[in-house]
Amino acid sequence: MRSLLLLGAASVALMAQPALAAVDGGADEAETPPPAAQAPIIVTATPFRHTADETPAISARVDAEQIRAAGGASVADALRDIPGVAATGFAAGASRPIIRGMDSNRVRMLEDGTSASDVSDIGPDHGIPIDPLAARSIEVVRGAATLRYGSQAIGGVVNTINNRVPTSLGKDPVSAEANLAYGSVANSLETSALADVTLGNVALHADGFRRHQGDYDTPEGTQTNSFFRGKGGALGGSYFLPDGDSHVGLAVVHYDAKYGIPAGDTYIDMAQTKVMSRNSIAMGKGLLKTLTLDGSYADYEHSERDSQGMAIATFKNREANLRGEMLFNAIGAIRNTALGVEYQHRNFSALGEASDYLSPATSQNLAAYVFSEMELTPKLHLEGSARVEQVRVTGTPLSGDFTRRTYTPASGALGLLYTLADGVKLGTTISTTGRAPALTELFARGAHDGPMTFETGHADLKVERAKAIEASLRVHRGPFRFEGSLYFTWFHNYIYGALSGRTCDDAGACTSDPDGELRELFYTQGGAHFRGAEAEASYDVLRVDAGTLLVKLMGDLTRATLDAGGNVPRIPPYRFGGGLNWAGKQAQAGFTLTHYGRQNDFGAYDTATAGYNALNAQVSWQPLRSMPGLELSIIGQNLTNDVQRMATAFNKDTVVMPGRSVRLMLRVASF
Repeated sequence: MRSLLLLGAASVALMAQPALAAVDGGADEAETPPPAAQAPIIVTATPFRHTADETPAISARVDAEQIRAAGGASVADALRDIPGVAATGFAAGASRPIIRGMDSNRVRMLEDGTSASDVSDIGPDHGIPIDPLAARSIEVVRGAATLRYGSQAIGGVVNTINNRVPTSLGKDPVSAEANLAYGSVANSLETSALADVTLGNVALHADGFRRHQGDYDTPEGTQTNSFFRGKGGALGGSYFLPDGDSHVGLAVVHYDAKYGIPAGDTYIDMAQTKVMSRNSIAMGKGLLKTLTLDGSYADYEHSERDSQGMAIATFKNREANLRGEMLFNAIGAIRNTALGVEYQHRNFSALGEASDYLSPATSQNLAAYVFSEMELTPKLHLEGSARVEQVRVTGTPLSGDFTRRTYTPASGALGLLYTLADGVKLGTTISTTGRAPALTELFARGAHDGPMTFETGHADLKVERAKAIEASLRVHRGPFRFEGSLYFTWFHNYIYGALSGRTCDDAGACTSDPDGELRELFYTQGGAHFRGAEAEASYDVLRVDAGTLLVKLMGDLTRATLDAGGNVPRIPPYRFGGGLNWAGKQAQAGFTLTHYGRQNDFGAYDTATAGYNALNAQVSWQPLRSMPGLELSIIGQNLTNDVQRMATAFNKDTVVMPGRSVRLMLRVASF
């Protein structure tokens, strides 16, 4: 692994060499980088609406066009080209993002800044009730800002932004968009539409979507029971006070989905209704700048049904999430400060066969945090954050004794960003983060048919502690752009599900027979070490009036080991790739070829995963200059029809990912 990290560091240096050579030659020889205002604003990265290159840790954002091109029914599908981000890949309707090898309770899933309020952390077969068709953008954030969102964000934060509660008045009285897509690999049909209306001081939003996918094709034939059907929508509005900056708003969101568990004969029938509110009051030019209050309440339920439609197990989740935050103007040398509190209450219950897996449980989290930034010098930016939580959980472990646990994890992070020269920035972040054990880790006590495991929690688990350091390099000089990171995380009391090598039946009778029905899994904890590298670079090889031709390279790797020996299970393999992209006035085209390595560093009682290649291509065309909102697209994925199995998936030995796919898309927009 040491040689791989050295190789990653060497690659960073070599890829950055052209730009650093320009730095040595003096700023006069380099093109002036684009102003910061042109960079995308990552609203999740700080409370202060910074651009993507103004934070020590590198954040990422995909816009609506990239989301549409990616296809897929999960948020993870839309993020697959971001370095450092992978997916659990369990089913078409259940694929959660993985950040630097961390998933589930270490990646916080948000919708417009509030909790997704689902049960995707309870099992890999449980989907996230957020469809990419309704998203305007998705942000991935790491670093000090993650402490705003809880200790469940050790790996990072994924925030889906859909403007269902408007936070600004539209420039036009009415703006609307509609999309239609057909995909060959699963005979899929996707439709979505949205509209934003401004009436004086009132902004209104409405959106809806419908997705129908059959069982998808693979190079080895049709993947049985891999269908997905989903629909949903939202109605929301905000009232803006006369100052134009203050607003109060509310939205009602509904989501329905049915999707199969591949290679099995059961499917999940899911529904969620959620009320979201976003409110901000501008306080003027005094010490207190802005007061915000955001919250949500969600009623979630899904049933796992057999092929006849009979409910085998039912999971319910009632969850409230509330965050209040005060933004302060400059206090001496401190440029900006945010002081906030967050409350989260969750009631989880399971019925039918699911009650044998996890009895009713509750969790309550009350937290306070602070986030500040200051300019130590004109070239040196400092940001820091701290958070303390009180977490109370109740449940019934395998012993059958009703149990209460209280944890008080404290966390802190410090980041520095240094401008070495125009367009060249170095960043570093150090952090220590405490995480309370999750419900399944404490109270799981039986068969979980989705991942085919028999799980046992440990009610005496301690707070998990992660100490991390990350270094980043950004080079944005003229036609050349580079972003890369090296990171190291040391865990004390790392919590994970360890396979024992035995198998069990539904009643809990376990044997050493490796071919039994359910794999025995125990939640345990010990030391662990995560390290890795990620980078992407692009260069405009041709700039003419008709458009720009760009070449792009990317790669990432994560290595994760247990201090007691062996590997952390289900870690994504290394990958690297690149491609070309043409961006013209009326036409865009491009392709990428990515190689995913063989995963030989698998967990105990698991198996290796073969490497594969992914060739994707896209052509888009706006046929009428007078109607730039009319766009036709053809998108090809896995064009080499490679057999693709995901090392991160519990079911990788029985499930193959989709084969060659061609998608046709039509978009009509009024803006």
